[in-house]
Amino acid sequence: MIGGLSHITLIVKDIEKTAALFKHILGAEIIYSSGDKTFSISREIFLSINGLWMALMQGESLKERTYNHIAFKVAPGEFEQYFKKIKEAGLEIKEGRNRISGEADSIYFYDYDNHLFEIHSGTLEDRLKAYGRSIAE
Repeated sequence: MIGGLSHITLIVKDIEKTAALFKHILGAEIIYSSGDKTFSISREIFLSINGLWMALMQGESLKERTYNHIAFKVAPGEFEQYFKKIKEAGLEIKEGRNRISGEADSIYFYDYDNHLFEIHSGTLEDRLKAYGRSIAE
C-alpha cells in the first residue's frame, strides 16, 4: 500500500541557484549536497520543504513549458507573503486558470528551468464544494 509521497526529483541546470530560490520562496532547508561526487546520475542537492524531500539534480533545463506542475499548500493568511516573495525573485508568473466562486487563491510561477509551481491556499474538499460535489460521491 502506498504510504504517501517519498520525494520529488527535478533536473535543473544550476542546482545551487535553484536551491537558493526554493530556500527563499518555499523555506526549504538544504539537507545534503553531493558536491562533485555523484552517487546517482549527476550532482545533487536534497532539500526539505516542511518535511517533503525534494531532490535537485544537475542537468539540462526543460525545453518546453507545460501545465504539469507541483502545488504547495499554504494557509489562506500566508498567501500574500508567498506572492510577494515570488515577485521579489523576478520569476515569471503564469496567468492562472479561470476560477469559480468558492475556490481558493492560487499563483503559478516558473523556475529557472521551466518547471511550473503553484502556491495554493485550498484543499480538495474546498474544490469539490465549489464544484458542487462531495468527497463521498
